[in-house]
Amino acid sequence: MKSDGLILVVEDSEEDTEAIQRALSRSHPSLAVEFAPRSDTVVPRLLDPAARTPDLVLLDLNMPGTNGLTLLSNLRAHAALATLTVVVFTSSTSSAEEDACYAAGADSYIYKPVNFELFQTVLRGAVDFWMAQKKV
Repeated sequence: MKSDGLILVVEDSEEDTEAIQRALSRSHPSLAVEFAPRSDTVVPRLLDPAARTPDLVLLDLNMPGTNGLTLLSNLRAHAALATLTVVVFTSSTSSAEEDACYAAGADSYIYKPVNFELFQTVLRGAVDFWMAQKKV
C-alpha cells in the first residue's frame, strides 16, 4: 500500500499513543505513522540522512526528561530542521505554554480533547490542514 506521507508523533503516554494510532488509522489509513516515546531520540533521528523526513511532527509537551518545549527549541536551532512542520498536540490548556510554544517556533498548538470522538475530529482536521500545506 502506498503511503501518502509520514507523521512523527513524539508522545510518551501509551494511552495517547494508542488513541492517536487508532484515530489516524481510521481517518488517514495511507499515512505512515512513527512514534517516538522519548524526546531525546528525536533530533538524532531527524538528522539521520538515511531516515525518511516526516511531513509533520506531532509533539506532546509534558514528557519526562527533555520536555516538548525544549525539544521544539532544539529542532528550530538546527538549520536542517527549521522548516519542519511541528504541531504541539497537548493536554495543556495553559495560555503561557501556548505562547511559549509559538515563540519557540510551533506551527500550531492544539489541545487534546478527552472525548475520543472529538479527539479524532480535532486530530483529523489538523492532519488534513498541515498535509494539504505540503502539497501546495
